[in-house]
Amino acid sequence: MLAPRPRLYFNIMDSVTRKHINKWLADAATDPTEKSIMMTVRDLNMETSLRVFCGDHLPDRATREINDKYWAITKSLELVNFPLVLPGTKIYRAIQARKVAFTWLELAAKRSKEAMSQGREPQCMLDEWVTLLNDPAYKGRKEFSDLEMAMVVFSFLFASQDAMSSGVIYGFQHLADHPDVLAKVREEQSRVRSGRHDKPMTLEDLDRMPYLMAVVKESLRVKPPVTMVRYPFHTICPNISRRCVQVPYLATKPFPISDTYTVPTGSMIIPSFYNSLHDPKVFPEPDSLIPERWLDPEGPANKNPQNYLVFGSGPHKCIGLEYAMMNIAIVLALANELTEWEHVQTPTSDKVQ
Repeated sequence: MLAPRPRLYFNIMDSVTRKHINKWLADAATDPTEKSIMMTVRDLNMETSLRVFCGDHLPDRATREINDKYWAITKSLELVNFPLVLPGTKIYRAIQARKVAFTWLELAAKRSKEAMSQGREPQCMLDEWVTLLNDPAYKGRKEFSDLEMAMVVFSFLFASQDAMSSGVIYGFQHLADHPDVLAKVREEQSRVRSGRHDKPMTLEDLDRMPYLMAVVKESLRVKPPVTMVRYPFHTICPNISRRCVQVPYLATKPFPISDTYTVPTGSMIIPSFYNSLHDPKVFPEPDSLIPERWLDPEGPANKNPQNYLVFGSGPHKCIGLEYAMMNIAIVLALANELTEWEHVQTPTSDKVQ
């Protein structure tokens, strides 16, 4: 459907990340005490996603409002929640947040169509989509309403938001907790970037940082942001198909999963990714952060790609894999260049929320 240009998105990621890092540094100069990183990183990630998807077709106040409201959607997706849509419940507040987000995203779709009709160069994913639809050589569906385009962006936003924020947070934590790994990342960046801290990172820079990318991949393996998936997303956004947003599978016939157990017909199967990512046969010392395991093309990690289920596998594999990996790498790389940080342990530091 889309014809993405990674370089275009890369520039947006670099710009938004620098904006937020500068804010972090300014805040730290005023108040140097330790802070919780969760919402700080989430704000960065939300603005990055919105700008990659919608560009300047959203005003600044729209990104802030969507960011603020979207937290209500995240809270409504807890495993245990009041199932009825009544005023005051988390599901009700999430639906109100959805309405706000759709108002802005429909406006972005409308503005993108207008901009592309005027001959502007594509600046975001929406622009790329509209440009593709206008290509005479394109043989697919040509017409999408503003609402339909908003629905697609909304589902992408959902998929990119809290999981990727968690990936960035774990990346910061792992680097702080493993100074030897952090030192290698910084040595690689110093060699590649040669002190060009004021210059935007480029795709060529990232291509020359295999150790950083190995750190990102390993960090996601040790602490996968998603360990199992079951989202009641259709309750909040009923226009989006359940099949698009729910991972659980229904066994339509007896399904053997081992020599001793066969899943009965009609059973729901919810896959857990954690065990495959911590299989000691594929990942020796599975609980340890060892980026080097990804640098050996003949090692068991690279020889068994079916075990790396951070982004799923097969026809339903996450289409945002490269986007997520690239964005996490950019944030960690720029934070390495521009800041110093440490991990202050608290009683809940290692608790998965």
